[in-house]
Amino acid sequence: MTGLVWFLIILAIVLAIWVVGMFNRLVVLKNRVAEADSDVDVQLKRRHNLIPNIVNTVKGYATHESEVFERVTQARSAAVGAASGNMQNKAQAENALTSTLRSLFAVAENYPQLRANENFLALQEELSDTENKIMSARRFYNTNVKDFNTRQEVFPSSLIAKLFNFKKSELFELTDIAEREVPHVDFSEPQSQ
Repeated sequence: MTGLVWFLIILAIVLAIWVVGMFNRLVVLKNRVAEADSDVDVQLKRRHNLIPNIVNTVKGYATHESEVFERVTQARSAAVGAASGNMQNKAQAENALTSTLRSLFAVAENYPQLRANENFLALQEELSDTENKIMSARRFYNTNVKDFNTRQEVFPSSLIAKLFNFKKSELFELTDIAEREVPHVDFSEPQSQ
């Protein structure tokens, strides 16, 4: 064998190793996105499971607020249903749920006995903690999506991504600035009237 043949063999081996390395890196990033998506889902499920307890606690004090309870229940159902959909639908459903939770807590402000209820305060604290965990999970998810999408866009790994048909992932974005805030109502101090 001539020197040119050996050179071509070595070049083919190096190229094959490079392709395998790039492919494996894309697979690792894709799996990290899936793991982060699962983390978001776990926290959203925790949130969804807390909401009926909060609604039932408020119902015990605010019996005349059935419209608010119905909206929260519908928004929760939509969010649970969107959990298996694409990230944009999931984000929209969660944004709507956050909005209805704000209205529920606004109703709760009008009931001093409810604001003093230990069960309600514990649920409110747990929801606040869950909202913080959701925010962290979203941030972790979006960081992994950014890394995965960037790897697919930069040369030369973009060639491998196209060759093996890797698809970009969607960010979990909040569209309204007000929706970026954790729903929070302070029940520790009675309001002066």
